[in-house]
Amino acid sequence: MHSRFRQANCSVAKALDAIGDGWSLMILRECFFGTRRFVDFQRSLGIAKNILSQRLQHLEEHGVLARIDAGRHGQRFEYALTPAGKDLATVMTALRQWGDRWIHGPGNEPMLVLDRRTGRPIPPVRIADEDGQPMATHDMAIVPGPGATADTLQRFRRIAEGES
Repeated sequence: MHSRFRQANCSVAKALDAIGDGWSLMILRECFFGTRRFVDFQRSLGIAKNILSQRLQHLEEHGVLARIDAGRHGQRFEYALTPAGKDLATVMTALRQWGDRWIHGPGNEPMLVLDRRTGRPIPPVRIADEDGQPMATHDMAIVPGPGATADTLQRFRRIAEGES
């Protein structure tokens, strides 16, 4: 897979490089469902073998999936979420909830995610302040971080001066 954002000084761009492809997101969805074997990914997704192989390798190279020797009937591998992959649960949940709200509409959700303890749907993913209170986008400021490059700093200066 081609890395479109390799030089970008932006965490969103770098994350998209690691997992932003549509097939990769669908593979990750299947991982959260418990899918682990190549043949099961292929069956569930209807994806071509070469595309599936490329995406699994890409996710493995980026530390999102780990390929594990299953050791059954010769050399067989399974794929498991790494800690970095498991951390995508919030992203995947937010994306699913957005689709439920804006694509399918309330009451038409294709699947529900329930709290195993209560059996109730999990609440919407929200951004909260340090006290746990919900934040609106107008309450957030985006400023250069400690890893900002000179180009990123210049861009923020232009924005502050009213240019884009």
